[in-house]
Amino acid sequence: MPANYSVLMSVYYKEHPDYLRQSMQSIYDQTVPTDDFVLVCDGPLTPELDAVISSMQQQFGSRLHVCRLLKNGGLGKALNFGIGQCKNDLVARMDSDDVSRPDRCQRQLAIFQNHPEYSLVSGIVEEFSDTITNVSVRRIVPEHQDDIITFAKKRNPFNHPCIMYKKSDVEAAGGYQDFYFLEDYYLWIRMLQNGFIGYNLQEPLLWMRAGNDMYKRRGGWKYVQSQHNLFKYMAQTGFITGRQYQVQSVVRLIGAVVPNWLRAFLFKKILRSSI
Repeated sequence: MPANYSVLMSVYYKEHPDYLRQSMQSIYDQTVPTDDFVLVCDGPLTPELDAVISSMQQQFGSRLHVCRLLKNGGLGKALNFGIGQCKNDLVARMDSDDVSRPDRCQRQLAIFQNHPEYSLVSGIVEEFSDTITNVSVRRIVPEHQDDIITFAKKRNPFNHPCIMYKKSDVEAAGGYQDFYFLEDYYLWIRMLQNGFIGYNLQEPLLWMRAGNDMYKRRGGWKYVQSQHNLFKYMAQTGFITGRQYQVQSVVRLIGAVVPNWLRAFLFKKILRSSI
């Protein structure tokens, strides 16, 4: 099994120090450890976050590479910069407030070893509040390419927080581009359009921190406009039909303008699977 893979994480000043420490620790505890952890600091951080990074630097040693951007430019720009710093072709994405299962990367590496034709490998995430023992729902994505493409016409077909991909293929598709809260979805669509093959393990790989803030980010007119632009791109390039574009525009408009409590309810009851 190939052991050489990079980890790509971005952090900015609003992150909670304890969340960052827990997230980075989950990478340190992987059954197949990384030899290249790229942490992009998206603008100046708080002293508390810097203290966590300093502590983790001592733990990881030379395997942790901290890159500091002068100002906050958003996730897409931070990840695009970071992916260029990764020394391995296989890159595991990690968010600064989530927790990877200990064998997450080992499972994904095994898939890439057995299927060198794959460019993207993700899996199931379990959403939690407060602690990873408080899990209520899962986000399940389809396993194979044909179903992934069908799913992508309506919803994001990969769980970005636990994806592992080939850096060379991501860069060939144009990399991450600025697209408000949808940088990853936009990237996956372009990769699928270019014939790159994805796969989703039907097993939980990561605990994703959820809560009211997560659902708030999926509301508001700026988010509506971003979704509108993405589905407009999909329609203009023939990935979806005009009818599908109209339906998705209405569905996503409703989802973005309803009260946050109702949006959270809809996500948990319709877009997620109960445990």
